[in-house]
Amino acid sequence: MNGGAGALGRLDLRLAGLAAAAWLAALTVLHAGAATGVVLSAVAAVLATALGVATALGVVVWRRAGVVAGGPVVTAAGWAVVGVLLGVVCGATSATARVAVRDAAETARLARDRTAVRAELVVRDDPRAVRGSAGRPAVFAVPAVLRRLAWSGAGSTQVLVVDVRVLVLGSDPAWRAVLPGQRVAVAGRLTPARGGDLAAAVLSASATPQLLAPPPWHQRAAGSLRAGLRRACAPLPDEPGGLLPGLVVGDTSRLDPTVGDDFRATGLTHLTAVSGANCAIVMGAVLLLARWCRSGPRLAAVTSLLALAGFVVLARPSPSVLRAAVMGALALVALASARPRAALPALCAAVTVLVVVDPGLAGDAGFALSVLATGALLLLAPYWRDALRRRGVPPGLAEALAVPAAAQAACAPVIAGLSGTVSLVAVPANLLAVPAVAPATVLGVGAAVLSPVSPAAAGAAAWLGQWPAWWLVLVARHGAHTPAGALPWRSGTVGALLLAGVLAATLLAGRRRAVRVLVAVAAAAAVVGALPVRMLAGGWPPPGWLVVACAVGQGDAVVLPVTAGQAVVVDAGPDPAATDACLRRLGVTAVPLLVVSHFHADHVDGVGGVFRGRRVAAVVTPAWSEPEAGRALVRRSAAGRGVPVGEVGAGWAYEAGQVRLTVLGPPGRITGTRSDANNNSLVMRATVRGVDILLAGDAEGEEQAGMLAAYGAGPLAVDVLKVAHHGSAYQDPEFLAAAAPRVALVSVGADNRYGHPNPAVLDLLRRDGARVLRTDLQGDLAAVLTREGLAVVARGPGT
Repeated sequence: MNGGAGALGRLDLRLAGLAAAAWLAALTVLHAGAATGVVLSAVAAVLATALGVATALGVVVWRRAGVVAGGPVVTAAGWAVVGVLLGVVCGATSATARVAVRDAAETARLARDRTAVRAELVVRDDPRAVRGSAGRPAVFAVPAVLRRLAWSGAGSTQVLVVDVRVLVLGSDPAWRAVLPGQRVAVAGRLTPARGGDLAAAVLSASATPQLLAPPPWHQRAAGSLRAGLRRACAPLPDEPGGLLPGLVVGDTSRLDPTVGDDFRATGLTHLTAVSGANCAIVMGAVLLLARWCRSGPRLAAVTSLLALAGFVVLARPSPSVLRAAVMGALALVALASARPRAALPALCAAVTVLVVVDPGLAGDAGFALSVLATGALLLLAPYWRDALRRRGVPPGLAEALAVPAAAQAACAPVIAGLSGTVSLVAVPANLLAVPAVAPATVLGVGAAVLSPVSPAAAGAAAWLGQWPAWWLVLVARHGAHTPAGALPWRSGTVGALLLAGVLAATLLAGRRRAVRVLVAVAAAAAVVGALPVRMLAGGWPPPGWLVVACAVGQGDAVVLPVTAGQAVVVDAGPDPAATDACLRRLGVTAVPLLVVSHFHADHVDGVGGVFRGRRVAAVVTPAWSEPEAGRALVRRSAAGRGVPVGEVGAGWAYEAGQVRLTVLGPPGRITGTRSDANNNSLVMRATVRGVDILLAGDAEGEEQAGMLAAYGAGPLAVDVLKVAHHGSAYQDPEFLAAAAPRVALVSVGADNRYGHPNPAVLDLLRRDGARVLRTDLQGDLAAVLTREGLAVVARGPGT
């Protein structure tokens, strides 16, 4: 690759120092504060002035003296350093002004005091749903600009007019309908922001947002088109139908959580956020159409510009979308003109302008990924492509290999710092995804544009778009299931810098053939060597396993083996990815029965992980239907796959393979308790190969006492107990004494805020002779039947 390295040296890097310095200076001020920014910009300004004057004088002296050798080089170096210092001045000055406003005394004081306020604000971007914690509804994160605050103080109502950014957190479903640019009023409590961005505070909204004014016309138009796209995708299957709006306009409101987890695991998350690639695809399609119509260059340029403006409106003109439009336009110019020398200064200028206009972008991971990917497209991809072509690789294949490899190499350090993993499947996954992204995007945009005119035509475009979307779902699913597909890495800034150093050293050393061969052999050996260890190691699942309590965080997911590859699953935990991973570790490919003990989030939010890539024959639930959101999730997930759902109660029995189940509780409808949903949990007695297991759901003292009164101690006595409600304090001691288990399994999340498990409950179980194991400390837990009798095996946390 020596030719590539030489070409790199001929690139125009004059503005690179300016852009990098502005970016790093702004990032420093965001974290260190305005005082640091003042010092940084002042020192840089003085040094830039001094060095600029010295360099200019040096040029005059060298010219008069007729110096030819050495002088121009020193002059170029001097001006390059001046450029870096000017970048520091620009980035630090802009960030200092914004940070000073962010840290204004009155707003900061109200946040520190956690003051209850009524706020008027303007929404900056679409509300984004964030998964709720166990038993709690989803929370909407809403970036906004705070305009007016009112609060009670000193015996009267205090009012403050401000202009600062805040992050609103609200659980009211009405946030879904709020559009960017809309002015709203809401009551809530201010709390300090995390820092590192321009948000002055976090507003925890405690009420329904009140709409004070309609959004701008362009936001209303965007909302109408996006709603039309959602309607066109509604009849499609859940996975492609939820993915298509995400591919087109970043609308992930219907995206199946399991699909989102797969995309993250395989390095495809960028496809579900509006990026420069989306803009480049739309503009490229318009350019191709213009060429087909034999349009002149000016008309083609104007048409592409209009298409870009229209796409920005469709995807919402938020800062992230505007940034993506700039990057997409640069990428398209670079590819169309084949002039990376001209495109690189444009990229550097765009970075500088964006950071100066909005210093908050300096700390935005999306901004970093967008810039790095575009830079890799300009700097690395052309030369890797040419190097591959010189080695006999066909042009189309060389381009297809070089582009995702370059983008992944540039973005990998940031991704590793954020996720704590290094993906080994990201490059092949992105390579396989390339053919489907453009058709899915173009067809999705067509569906959105056609929706106001012809819903039928929009539906047809969405139906065609589902097929490339299906391909992307399959690529992500198989990539996420690849053994050793992601390796652990140190997270944070240190991890990102470490991987960047490793990659840089590898690329530089890779100029030598011997090093390239050594790296390729080592990588192949690592991957191939890891596969048999992951797939064939006999440590998990342990032979003779009877029941496994999966480590899924603060929630329940229990597995009972039916036959090889088949198992009954009781509850699905709070996280689809964790539940799916546990079932994959156990080799479960079919689920004859999924039992939902009750509908709290920590038992049902992971239901998508049970369905992922598996045949589920039936689902049973309790008659108690609350909370309704959990019940709707279970029924929606089952209906999307044609799986029947039935309600069962005490006395219902089931048998398959080596598993027999009998529902013991609730013995009757229980109301008026601390948690009626918990006290109406399905409690089941299971028998697997002669070993009795009691699965107690989240039953609390009232239900436990009711079963004891209804059946006596006999049917409750078992060998293994899945302890109720994560080992909480709400237990009936007589119920635990009647169960008298030899093994007690506690499904609980590490460092949970509920204080689970209760030490007194664990001590009571141990005093009665039970061996107590916890998923937060020991990972997946299995009760096994050996020649010597009942035993327990812990997989270990994080293994």
